[in-house]
Amino acid sequence: MTDSRDEPLVLGIETSCDETGVGIVRGTTLLADAVASSVDEHARFGGVVPEVASRAHLEAMVPTIDRALKEAGVSAKDLDGIAVTAGPGLAGALLVGVSAAKAYAYALGKPLYGVNHLASHICVDQLEHGPLPEPTMALLVSGGHSSLLLSEDITSDVRPMGATIDDAAGEAFDKIARVLNLGFPGGPVIDRYAKEGDPQAIAFPRGLTGPRDPAYDFSFSGLKTAVARWIEARRAAGEEVPVRDVAASFQEAVVDVLTRKAVRACKDEGVDHLMIGGGVAANSRLRALAQERCEAAGIRLRVPRPKLCTDNGAMVAALGAEMVARNRAASSWDLSADSSLPVTDPHVPGHDHDHVHEVSKENLYS
Repeated sequence: MTDSRDEPLVLGIETSCDETGVGIVRGTTLLADAVASSVDEHARFGGVVPEVASRAHLEAMVPTIDRALKEAGVSAKDLDGIAVTAGPGLAGALLVGVSAAKAYAYALGKPLYGVNHLASHICVDQLEHGPLPEPTMALLVSGGHSSLLLSEDITSDVRPMGATIDDAAGEAFDKIARVLNLGFPGGPVIDRYAKEGDPQAIAFPRGLTGPRDPAYDFSFSGLKTAVARWIEARRAAGEEVPVRDVAASFQEAVVDVLTRKAVRACKDEGVDHLMIGGGVAANSRLRALAQERCEAAGIRLRVPRPKLCTDNGAMVAALGAEMVARNRAASSWDLSADSSLPVTDPHVPGHDHDHVHEVSKENLYS
């Protein structure tokens, strides 16, 4: 390792879904964020196809890593570590990333860090707003997750407060966009249409907001069904579907619940910082309503720029750099992909005196 111990240079690889992301970070400074997306290949199926995603990762991996190194202006031999998403995510897609990370780490003689996808989404905010306060409440919203997490230490102590019990918010956006014939992915297109609609036009339900419901859990299945039935009823009656009003009213129902529960969790736990991450955090209405409610409650809101909210290698590199800076144990060579890796495991450490630290051969990477 170089003398830049307080500012470790780490490359991160992210392949949990359909984005091949490679980021390079020095401490909390982003040097490169290269992404190769296979979203267009999935669009005709109306959702992500695991086998298609895995093959796309295989094709994109080496070119994307080379592009990131060039963008950062660094040599692979100068890296202090290789970080990779070990889970959660699509098993086949994760395996591609983990295998690539192992190969590069072994060839370079560098430590390997298998990290958690969700914890990485929290840690990426350090690249935008500096070190995370401890504790930080995090609302992560994506196609696969809707979670409220309390982070005391992003490298070792992340506690789940609440999660979706059925459809994640991003999944609901995709399904409603499909019903409205707006295409895939649904989040960005619904956001665009909603800006021209009336969010109060249709009173769609707010799931799990009753007095006896779990305080921090989410449910969007009922909302999705209610919206779909409303649309079907209009079409069956031969009436035109007001797409913009439906989009705005549906979106409002989602972000109302997300922000309400997040602010409540902060108040209940006495936490004065809320971080929002994940792909749906790019939604303009979610950002606006969260800002409004946080200001009213005296909570500081931290939301990374939209590009850092979606899946990317920068977030993995950010958490990897934090692991190095805090001298956390590296992962073993037998690191495996875990599609259901719990967020309570921010990283997957190796055994004591792991041989990752003992690689002393010449650099095999050219």
